[in-house]
Amino acid sequence: MATAKRDYYEVLGVPRDATPENVKKAFRKLAMKYHPDRNNSGDASEQFKAVNEAYEVLSDQERRAMYDRFGHSGPQSAFGGARGFEGFGFSGFGDIFDAFFGGSTARRGGPRRGADLRQHIRLTFEEAAFGTEKTIGVEGLEPCSHCHGRRSEPGSEPKRCTNCEGTGELRRVQQSVFGQFVNVSMCDRCQGEGAVVSKPCKTCRGQGYEQRTRNLQVKIPAGIDDGAQMRLSGEGELGERGGPRGNLYLQVNVKPHKLFQRDGDDLIYDLEINFGQAALGDETEIPTLEKPLPLRIPSGTQSGQVFVLKGQGVPHLRSGGRGDLLVHTHVVTPKNLNDEQKRLLAQLSESMGTPLSPDDKSLLNKIKDALG
Repeated sequence: MATAKRDYYEVLGVPRDATPENVKKAFRKLAMKYHPDRNNSGDASEQFKAVNEAYEVLSDQERRAMYDRFGHSGPQSAFGGARGFEGFGFSGFGDIFDAFFGGSTARRGGPRRGADLRQHIRLTFEEAAFGTEKTIGVEGLEPCSHCHGRRSEPGSEPKRCTNCEGTGELRRVQQSVFGQFVNVSMCDRCQGEGAVVSKPCKTCRGQGYEQRTRNLQVKIPAGIDDGAQMRLSGEGELGERGGPRGNLYLQVNVKPHKLFQRDGDDLIYDLEINFGQAALGDETEIPTLEKPLPLRIPSGTQSGQVFVLKGQGVPHLRSGGRGDLLVHTHVVTPKNLNDEQKRLLAQLSESMGTPLSPDDKSLLNKIKDALG
């Protein structure tokens, strides 16, 4: 009786909702652990094959979906779950197509794009409004400082893989009812590179890269807002085997301002005035992001009235010009009055009379209606 295969997620040690990046990292770690050139234990070769098989499925979006739905039979099915071709040594529809039309299923160890990185950047209110340049540290995989990414100790060179004779591929001839077919797969010893590192770099242990921090100068455009995301193309993680870097995504967080609130590209400033200023009018200064500006408060100003200072807001992110500064007035009722202030306000209140109540206004309207 055949031994049941282990769950691919269990083989790689990742949860079923693992991201592609986490699957990739888990594979790298285990592949280095069980690689025949590095591990001489009895079951290392079988473990290495199991890790490769699991990664081949979980790194492919379609095959992973089939596996999640149908288990081990899913990725190996030729036509949506029918297993009629499994006995002929085919692992999926791609193998059947390639066998008939002369293709190759080998995944050569060619260049692969690096993973994307994500990082937060903290800005002051003024930095976000007017733009700035920041130096940030980006932590990720970088070429080994000792072997410069060659994976071998300086002075030594990788040797030709004897398992695949330097081709990076293994060809197996299979007989079936259709005739003779050649199944081509990636060499599991050299991982499709055609060469094996005989003397791995002592610093990176033959990986060709190491984890370190790289300083990056970032230009922040004027007018960027809290929560915005910046994409820096080609500044992500190092690609494999000469592949391009991934992208770096910066999540912008802006510190609140102690005086202003931001509404799009407009700024809002709350101005408190007393009863005398509101009734008689006054001249005052309003702070802006650059320098204070004068503002005339007309007599009779009501609480909640808004005054607009044109062009004193935040610069527009993708065009010229700036937003406005909106000054919201709030008439403050005094809480602590001395005796003289109370006397004067009492005289003022008596001289102004008592406003009619709603009932009084209603009665007055009725009298007017009665008199025609």
